Order: sequence, then structure tokens, then C-alpha cells
Amino acid sequence: MKLYTIDTGFFKLDGGAMFGVVPKAIWNKLNPADDNNLCTWAMRCLLVETGNRLVLIDNGIGNKQDSKFYSHYYLHGEATLLNSLKKAGFSPEDVTDMFLTHLHFDHCGGGIYRKDEKLLPTFPNATYWSNEAQWNWATDPNPREKASFLKENILPIKESGQLKMVESSGNFADFMQVLFMDGHTEKQMLPLIKYKEQQLVFCADLLPSVAHIPLPYIMGYDMRPLQTMTEKEQFLIQAAQEKWILFFEHDKENQCCTVHHTDKGVRVKDVFSLQELG
Repeated sequence: MKLYTIDTGFFKLDGGAMFGVVPKAIWNKLNPADDNNLCTWAMRCLLVETGNRLVLIDNGIGNKQDSKFYSHYYLHGEATLLNSLKKAGFSPEDVTDMFLTHLHFDHCGGGIYRKDEKLLPTFPNATYWSNEAQWNWATDPNPREKASFLKENILPIKESGQLKMVESSGNFADFMQVLFMDGHTEKQMLPLIKYKEQQLVFCADLLPSVAHIPLPYIMGYDMRPLQTMTEKEQFLIQAAQEKWILFFEHDKENQCCTVHHTDKGVRVKDVFSLQELG
């Protein structure tokens, strides 16, 4: 098995929304905001090459929205989804599985592109994976979360005939299990990957960054923040006990870390890049 970091660029989100009830005087030291109170975040995806499968986990924000939409998020950086795939030695046609942790626009927008007013799958040979509960939640969204679920990112997947659903048991493949989380959104899926006698988990929006490891650091975007806190606590205890490698989608600087138990609870132990795993 080989793992590749697929960078798709940076964007900006409100710091208060990203850190919830934590005061700015504290979180601003962790991810300093600009004059508009916006912090920079990565959109870092993961590519898993194993056997005859090439699994891409999430795909960034995409490039098919209009300029007004993108003006809210200040996209920047040189990396793009397709260029990062090419740098790793692959093309969109090579991807066999497009695994979507959830259907918020910054996680699934790159999976569909616009050509001559048609919306087409970026990965023509891939199975696109969601789950029934998240799919139903996203296609009939509540008013609070509606702006995060864009129909043009989601409906064309089903129309293409490439959509399949992950079983509720969390069994995806012999090399990957799925952890379901309901605090951020309904049935967010975190891939837990067996890699070189270790286990690496793609943290998605349960833990957007290293800074979100302390329990109270919960995003204002979460639908059920108290449930997120419970899920985080259980997740981090297990991660420390089993020495999981945590892979961060939104941390602008840190790709991976391990955690351990301390007097203050579970905290970061070592921080490193995916490449350092070998």
C-alpha cells in the first residue's frame, strides 16, 4: 500500500465559527486571523493505492462555482486537485473509488466539474461512496446546514449511476473500516486505514486540525456540538490507546500526529508529515 497527500489549495473561514465557544484571545494564538477575522485552512485529501484499487478520500471545493461564491472563501495557494493527482503519478481516470466523508461543499465539490453547461463526474471510472443517512440528510437539508450542501455537487453523482452506499456496519474493504460520527453532520464517515502494521485515520471534520484536539474546541458549524464532544472524547481515548496516526484535512501546517494521555486529557504527542511514515 502507498499513501499520497493530495493538496487542493487553501481557503478562509471565520475563526469564531471554526472554534465555537473558545475565546478569540486563545484560538488566535493557534491560527491567527486576518483583519476580517478569517483564518486560513487547508483542503488536504488522501489517496490510497493498494492492489488494483486507487481510493481518493474527499476532493476539495472544486472550480465550477461562480466568482461570487468563491469570494466568500478567499481561495489561494498553487495546489489543485488535478495537479496534485498528476504530481503523484495519476490521472482522474485512474481513481477507482471516490470516498466522500460527507457532502459539505469543501469536501465533495471537486468530484463534479462543469463542461458545456453539463455537470459530469471528475472521476469517470470511479465508484462514488456516501451512505444512505448522509445522502438523505444532504438532499433534504435542514435550514441551518443547507448552505453547505450544494445540489450541483451532489445530485449529478446519482445521475451518473456511479453512486454506491457504504454499509452501516462500516465495512468498506479489508484495508479500511469506517467510523461513523453524527456531531458535525449526520453519519460523517472517518476512514480507518491499515497501513504498515499501523492504523491511520482520516479525521475530516471531527478534528479539523491539531488545534481542535482539546474537547471544548468544537466548531460552530457542528449540528450537534455536545455529541461532537462525546465522540471526540471516545475517539481520542481509543486513538491514544491504539496509537492511531491522525491525518488532518484542514490543518494548514500539520498533516499528521499521534496523541497520548496527559494530566490535561489526551493531547498531541508527535507531529509529522505523511511522507515521514515512509
